Amino acid sequence: MIFIVFAWALVACIALQTFIAGMAVFDDAEHWRQHVIFVHLFEFIPLLMLLFAFPAQLPKRFKWMSLTLFLLIYLQYFTANMPAAGAFHPVMALVLIVLALHVARLAQAFRKKAS
Repeated sequence: MIFIVFAWALVACIALQTFIAGMAVFDDAEHWRQHVIFVHLFEFIPLLMLLFAFPAQLPKRFKWMSLTLFLLIYLQYFTANMPAAGAFHPVMALVLIVLALHVARLAQAFRKKAS
């Protein structure tokens, strides 16, 4: 199922994005550039998940969670660029990884149950 592949790809991308941020904080600030660029490679994965949820006939919760993931990634841009909201940026990253893992696991369980 393509949805599952995208869901796990998103989990991997968020984990890697977090690692890159850690490299920027603890190793070399030059990694911030990679952090900014890398998000553009995966920011639309949740929209692809949403689109593929329809032909896969997944329940509404998968569609809503995919949309929520996209909106959370979108909100990250605001928290990264607004000093007053900056502290929420890593917190939202935690929410993103937890929700992405939840969606990926639920999708796998749904596929097993449907088989």
